[in-house]
Amino acid sequence: MKTLHNNYCNSKQGYLPLFLSDCLDLLDPVLTFDRLMGGIDLNKYLTGIPEYTTGRLRYNPVNMLKTVLFGFMTSGYCSLRELEDNCKVNIRFMYLMDHQTPSYRTFGYFINEILQDNIENIFNDINHAIFNEEHVDLQHLYIDGSKFEANANKYTWVWKKATEKFRYKLYEKITAEIEEINVEIAWSGVQITTNPEYVPDYLNEIIEQLVLLWELDTSTFVYGSGKRKSKEQRHYEHLTTFCQKLQEYIQKIEICGPSRNSYSKTDNSATFMRIKTDYMGNDQLLPAYNVQIGVADEYIAVVDVNHYRSDMDCFVPLMEHFKQTYGFYPKYPVADAGYGSYNNYIFCKQNGIEKYMKFSMFKKETKDRKYHEDPFRAVNFRIDEQGVMRCPNDKAFHFLCRKNVRENQYGRKEELYECEDCSGCPYAKKCKKTDKNRTVRINQELTSMHQEVIKNLESIHGALLRMNRSIQAEGTFGIMKNDRCYKRIIRRGIHSVKLEVLLVAIGHNLYKYQKKKMRNRTAA
Repeated sequence: MKTLHNNYCNSKQGYLPLFLSDCLDLLDPVLTFDRLMGGIDLNKYLTGIPEYTTGRLRYNPVNMLKTVLFGFMTSGYCSLRELEDNCKVNIRFMYLMDHQTPSYRTFGYFINEILQDNIENIFNDINHAIFNEEHVDLQHLYIDGSKFEANANKYTWVWKKATEKFRYKLYEKITAEIEEINVEIAWSGVQITTNPEYVPDYLNEIIEQLVLLWELDTSTFVYGSGKRKSKEQRHYEHLTTFCQKLQEYIQKIEICGPSRNSYSKTDNSATFMRIKTDYMGNDQLLPAYNVQIGVADEYIAVVDVNHYRSDMDCFVPLMEHFKQTYGFYPKYPVADAGYGSYNNYIFCKQNGIEKYMKFSMFKKETKDRKYHEDPFRAVNFRIDEQGVMRCPNDKAFHFLCRKNVRENQYGRKEELYECEDCSGCPYAKKCKKTDKNRTVRINQELTSMHQEVIKNLESIHGALLRMNRSIQAEGTFGIMKNDRCYKRIIRRGIHSVKLEVLLVAIGHNLYKYQKKKMRNRTAA
């Protein structure tokens, strides 16, 4: 047999080429990314970096920025240690960093300190560069929101209503304590005023006056078993505890603010919400953030992070954010039924925006013929020649009053009408649920808006927009969560979360840009 001699003793010696770019394919994603970044002035965001006269030289901040953005482009979310490891072993990251390997701490400092205040401007500049090259249509904006679980403990909730309830119970305890003290200091002629509510400063003032009146010395207070506390010491300790507890309740209510009812102790910016993917299986509230995006031609044009549990309250802030970025409102914002409300429709009317947001009963209005033509619905009641509304039994409905809708910033009002006589009505079981005369609430302006929305969305243009919204807006979240495995917030605090979400959005846009370039080159 022929003997084969294999030589595996090659010495570790240098090889050509000397440039890493020669090892990369012409269609490599890092080269496409580098060419796009070359057309953007990144130095203007890196001018505030402090300079040091001693120690080793600082890493090139432009290379650091490119490396961070390319990491989010390739991975969806790129951890700091993953960035460090890629700079050591991945030829693409070596090309961007010029063979330098910053540690994960260096990347963390760069992201948290340098990019924190400039990330939104970087996001906008990258979008402008991509949109100008791809001729993206910003007049059609597809809107959707998703709840991302926060990096907070699950059982650290603080409920605003519960805090207020306990605070009022504490007021009662303080009042009882003061009344007991007044009985004991009646000999001095001093009387402490009781109030329905208290503030910590008032309690502190009471404690200071009692210390002077009783000549208390806290160093002589006794504690532990076998020791008997004096009445003065017990009152002093009770008032001090009440003051601390009252200060705690006030702080909790201030953290909640007027716009939300809960927060997490480990991340005060996170609100407890219901999440579709409840891995605990018991439909439990979890700390989360409501992330809103507006997609145009598969690119994320605008991003916003909110505390609100409902998407309905996120529409106006997202539109204002869009105008602040691009200088105009989109002509056709398309959204699902979670965004259709009187406030949002009025906002669209005031700013010349077409109404393409579904309302909650849109599907029943358009698909359920039985519901749409139900003769017992108030909107289907007949209006006679005198303008009086009449039910199927031909009974007149008389105007009662006009009421303001609670928590409506545009002053929405509803008109209440009551039937003149429902006794002996053959349709009573189908028309009403109580023995009283039926009352209905009518808002003609909102009803006309719903009809306008149905007309817009049922047109050919509206049907195409609805189809595109389900593909682009919901598809974008599908790519972010399932394809690129970004399902949970890593950072804590609303500002850090916005930084993280914007980095993920930049990575998604760069990923989409590179994929489109590859498809175009393959087709060519």
